[in-house]
Amino acid sequence: MDVRIEKSWKEALAGEFEKPYFSTLVGTLHAEKDAGRKIYPPGSLIFRAFDLTPVDKVKVVILGQDPYHNPGQAMGLSFSVPDGVPAPPSLVNIFKEIENDLGIKMSGRPNLENWARQGVLLLNAILTVRAGEAASHSRLGWQEFTDAVISYISSHCKNVTFMLWGNFARSKSSLIDHSRHLVLEAAHPSPLARGAFFGCRHFSKANAYLVSNGKTPIDWQL
Repeated sequence: MDVRIEKSWKEALAGEFEKPYFSTLVGTLHAEKDAGRKIYPPGSLIFRAFDLTPVDKVKVVILGQDPYHNPGQAMGLSFSVPDGVPAPPSLVNIFKEIENDLGIKMSGRPNLENWARQGVLLLNAILTVRAGEAASHSRLGWQEFTDAVISYISSHCKNVTFMLWGNFARSKSSLIDHSRHLVLEAAHPSPLARGAFFGCRHFSKANAYLVSNGKTPIDWQL
């Protein structure tokens, strides 16, 4: 199956694209579009996280659940929305934590492409969603695909920081070799977590880990 995705990821995940579940997934997406359903993000952006962060550039993985389901928000990067779109509540809290953790002032710009270009894989476990229906594609097979992504990074990359926020993301911890990577867990940044995310200091911890392993730290300021 020909999937339009960045070259290094296409090679790394070639086996997944040939599996029956992936063919079924693609067929379901086409069927929903043919039936007139609106799907986010647009087809050209489904693999945007991979396109901006090739395999050998991955330093940090921030795992989300599924794309935003409102118009104009989903752009293929977890937690990110395009410029000009108000930052969703979880992203506002992420910015607050960065400011408190690193002592810097965030601009409030909600487009996280700059992080992705520095090696932050902004990965949603589910890569598509029906408009207005949160988690509507949670059973299509995307999680099998993204579990394979996490497992591949765990076994083929070195010294990557995984940020797992909330119970859903934390459930992926077992896919990661903790002896090869730094796994940071915290409450979800959503306001529903009642501030439990604050004080996790994941951003300074990630940079300290990168520096200790001879890597350039992430410039988190947007």
